[in-house]
Amino acid sequence: MTENRGRWGKRKPAIVVLGAVGLIAIVIVGAFLAGLIGQGSRGTFSQTGPMATAHGDATETLISDGRVLVAGGRAADGNLVPSAELYDPATGKFSATGSMATARLGATAVLLSDGRVLISGGQDSNAAFLASAELYDPRTGTFSPTGSMTHARLQDTATALSDGRVLITGGTDGTVPEASAELYDPATGTFSPTGSMSDGRALHTATRLSDGRVLIVGGEDSSQILSSSEVYDPNTSTFGPTGSMATVRDSHTATLLSDGRVLITGGNGPNTPGPIAQAELYDPKTGTFSPTGSMAAVRESPAAVRLSDGRVLIAGGYGYRGPNAQVSSAELYDPKTGTFSPAGSMTAHSSDVSAVLLGDGRVLIVGGSSVVGELFTP
Repeated sequence: MTENRGRWGKRKPAIVVLGAVGLIAIVIVGAFLAGLIGQGSRGTFSQTGPMATAHGDATETLISDGRVLVAGGRAADGNLVPSAELYDPATGKFSATGSMATARLGATAVLLSDGRVLISGGQDSNAAFLASAELYDPRTGTFSPTGSMTHARLQDTATALSDGRVLITGGTDGTVPEASAELYDPATGTFSPTGSMSDGRALHTATRLSDGRVLIVGGEDSSQILSSSEVYDPNTSTFGPTGSMATVRDSHTATLLSDGRVLITGGNGPNTPGPIAQAELYDPKTGTFSPTGSMAAVRESPAAVRLSDGRVLIAGGYGYRGPNAQVSSAELYDPKTGTFSPAGSMTAHSSDVSAVLLGDGRVLIVGGSSVVGELFTP
């Protein structure tokens, strides 16, 4: 926050002469400046790019050199694309890089400890569910095949563990949501089964906690939306129960806060079902969820990212069903107060978006049918 300081000289008589009029003017100016400062704390959106093509429901990964890899997804004409692009924060421009062997919609992407990016699963141009995976090497700008998962998966999660392996959980192969999970080992380039969850889950979230365990929250099984959650312990390769949310939800967000708690926001809830605005906090110390402030807008499948100052940006998503279902607005959650506040609206995006925190504290948002990227500056 910038502090605006006026320079009051020694002309005290002038202030006395102005009297009530001067006092009113000072109050008005002060209120105006306070308003500007308040608006500044909300942040601003601005466009960057453009990309060569739109990448709706693509993967977006911050790589080790500070650039962002955007891979696959859906073009503006609805066709899936195998192409990938790199965003450079230093220039504000996208540039082409190698393409994947397979066009993928709804894949997962994880930055590995050696700087490569693992992209797995999703759905191809023929609507087939994929078990295959690819590796992107930023040193060569190329993709190469790696081992395939034991199950085809869409709407699953992929989480980097502390030891460098990647945990894949749930999703669906087009029949029912999976309870199975597997581990990818970058050293061998292979996937292998690990313990299974107690529930089949798709459209759930997975968040690595500060102690290295992974929190699995919500989603849907073959018949209902879930409120339950589980914790994966990489030391024992098993899932164990933990507290349940107050609200069932899928297609929500889960964001690790600076204090180790996890913020759960929005998603598809119990009514109709339909998008919801409620938020909850998971405390790993107690293994319980508790309510926190609600968003101003209902949001299904929004983007969420923790900012450098500890607040969380929630942007876009789907609102109530209908012609104006997409939500372009954004909100900021402050863990200190447990409340959401408006953060303006995106200028080019609304749904099917993803967001990553850049090294300079800004947030890059891509997706939807737009070829431009969008920057949020706190």
